[in-house]
Amino acid sequence: MEAEGISPGVFNIEGEFYALKNVCPHLGAPLCLGKLHATHRPGEVFEFKPDLAGRILRCPWHGWEFDVITGKALYDRNSRVATYACEVDEDGDVVVLI
Repeated sequence: MEAEGISPGVFNIEGEFYALKNVCPHLGAPLCLGKLHATHRPGEVFEFKPDLAGRILRCPWHGWEFDVITGKALYDRNSRVATYACEVDEDGDVVVLI
């Protein structure tokens, strides 16, 4: 699907729909071909604190990671990917508001 030259990826996270621009801001990779996973929060030595399960999208080219809900990059506070609001219409179809 493409609208106004934008090809968004739509994700269902715990019953809510979120859309991201399908372009990694790093080098333009097709971001939505990446995998969803979790991340880990800082902890004590040898302690792993999983967090944000199923909402972190990893770029398939260089591994940059983005929170699907906010669009923010995990490792570079100045990087983000565009996000778009979604609605479910009366037919049950997901509509991306670009």
